[in-house]
Amino acid sequence: MGEQVVRSVKKAANRPTGAASGKPAKPESHLAMVRRARRINRELAELYPYAHPELDFRNPFELLVATVLSAQTTDLRVNQTTPALFAAYPTPEDMAAAVPEKLEEIIRPTGFFRAKARSLMGLSAALRDDFGGEVPGRLADLVKLPGVGRKTANVVLGNAFGVPGITVDTHFGRLVRRWKWTEQEDPVKVEADIAAIFPKSEWTMLSHRVVFHGRRICHSRKPACGACPIAPLCPAYGEGETDPEKAKKLLKYEMGGYPGQRLSPPPDYPGSPAPPLGAG
Repeated sequence: MGEQVVRSVKKAANRPTGAASGKPAKPESHLAMVRRARRINRELAELYPYAHPELDFRNPFELLVATVLSAQTTDLRVNQTTPALFAAYPTPEDMAAAVPEKLEEIIRPTGFFRAKARSLMGLSAALRDDFGGEVPGRLADLVKLPGVGRKTANVVLGNAFGVPGITVDTHFGRLVRRWKWTEQEDPVKVEADIAAIFPKSEWTMLSHRVVFHGRRICHSRKPACGACPIAPLCPAYGEGETDPEKAKKLLKYEMGGYPGQRLSPPPDYPGSPAPPLGAG
């Protein structure tokens, strides 16, 4: 994996453009931006052919619950918490009937556990009472559930039902603004702008690739610009570390030789599984 990044960076270094060249950037037309955006997506597809949702789940209900729990915490912490949670409450009926204090204690490691427990019990009761204990496969139905917004709904639709959706989390919003695909801050407006750039069939995987890149290379405070294969396509090149060797030390997860966020990653994941809660 490290060698792949190094080769890509060397390739990038031989063809600097725009901000990566240090030359003043020319005004970019909308068409040119769309072409650049689609090229970035293709480059990310080559870099992360194994991109996937980084929450462990076995069915739509587990993905829905895990996504609600992921607010204001890491996917790793959620994945370390959900085995005990789903062992205790495997169905919406079970979770709706939970003793609040017991549910809160299980999900405490994810933070904001009282509010999250209320959301989980509320959405579980709604699934039991209004949808026959099944997670609905429509956006309009999902967003009516307690604690479920468009971001959570699109995660569930794209990864549990195969319905294309764009997931605008903090990483996605930060990168698409950094890449000048949009100037919007509101997640709904960001979603609309990006949906207009890419065909619907790309929406779900685009979301995974952008989030993967944001977590591994294009960090918020100090992007690893010198280790970024799409540097020649990035208007924000230079905001982070440009020295290749120093930038390599900023790489995270499998890119940096560390465990990923899932305890049960997909078979094609090139990194190692994350440790369970309390291990290491």
